[in-house]
Amino acid sequence: MTDLTTPAERFGFFRADGIDLHALDELPTVWVRSEEELYALIDEIDSIDVVALDTEFIKRTTYYPILALVQVNTGRAIYLVDAPKLDLTEFWQALIEVPTMVWYACGEDLGIFYLLAKNAPLTNIFDVQIGVAYLTGKLQAGYSQAVSEILGIELDKGESQSDWLARPLSPTQETYAANDVRYLLALYQAVKEKLEQNQVLSQTCEDSNLYAKELHETANLSDALLYLEFYAPEYDRLQMGVLKELVLWRETLARAINEPRTFIISRQALREIVETLPDSIKLLARTTINRGSLRKYGDEIVRIIREVKSCPSNELPPLPPPIYRSKDKPFKKPLDQAISEYSQSTNIPENLLLRGRWINDMLIMIAQDAPDDRLPLGLQGYRKAWASQTLLPLLREYKAQILAGLGMKTP
Repeated sequence: MTDLTTPAERFGFFRADGIDLHALDELPTVWVRSEEELYALIDEIDSIDVVALDTEFIKRTTYYPILALVQVNTGRAIYLVDAPKLDLTEFWQALIEVPTMVWYACGEDLGIFYLLAKNAPLTNIFDVQIGVAYLTGKLQAGYSQAVSEILGIELDKGESQSDWLARPLSPTQETYAANDVRYLLALYQAVKEKLEQNQVLSQTCEDSNLYAKELHETANLSDALLYLEFYAPEYDRLQMGVLKELVLWRETLARAINEPRTFIISRQALREIVETLPDSIKLLARTTINRGSLRKYGDEIVRIIREVKSCPSNELPPLPPPIYRSKDKPFKKPLDQAISEYSQSTNIPENLLLRGRWINDMLIMIAQDAPDDRLPLGLQGYRKAWASQTLLPLLREYKAQILAGLGMKTP
């Protein structure tokens, strides 16, 4: 039977039934402050298949985030792990080995996990926010909203900016921290059941672990490659050289003095410096660099710019692969149609099927006559057959326009 519903009718929040809210509220909250208590928790984690987690940390005035608290819901109790007091090496290992770690919006949490555990990419992640997106099309639905819409529970988020290193925590802080995982297992179970009904559970798990892999790559990116994050298509090789050296210098300095990178040069000031290449203090002062940094680091910044300007052109970094910038996109309507049809056939919201950078990667593949095995990582899972059999053949029909839009010469 043909599905005649609109996307708005097909995707939306749902209300879970059969959740024992009283049992959730009765879960005890247990502090883990000693080595003995930590090992008891590790033994409990070793005996279960699913654990829900969250973290609280401080990163306002330091380069490295300071882990203050790890909240753990084993289904039997909620544990508040007093991170600054404990060696968590074996705790991280237990979590690596548990079959499923449940998080909500795990980006910053896994960043800290990888920093402290120094492990390989995690493959046991389920990010409930991604699951909610697969059901609703809402990419950034917050935890409180999901708990409210799905479980019918209203949460107070007033302590989100608390000083989590304070001890003892206030009663409201402790309640807030515990509630961040108190309802997470129930939310996971409800979302998982709905994903199974929609036959998109495996796709959600795949994207959760794809995200975990991408976070690992970001956490372990070489300092020498960090500058690529700030690349703009209009930069030439000289600007890329200045960008590379300034980002590398800023990273090394921030780590050495344990201050946030933006305390040295903000993102906006960095962009202005790269665009104008000021080679004197007077010119540098015309950017939005803060006055303290200008006094302390101005001479060094100017020195870096002058040094890069004096480099032979063959020593400057190459430009990254081109980005399709033309407003003329003759392939857009047929591509949108292909996305819509695939969404209808798979029950997956359209905005989860392709990312902009994946499309650009495919355009470069077309321009370079690259084989299908060059598909980006995100298109090598459940999307692979669709990308290879539908998207790439569709895009190949527009090769001439793609070459022009990428600024590449027709062979």
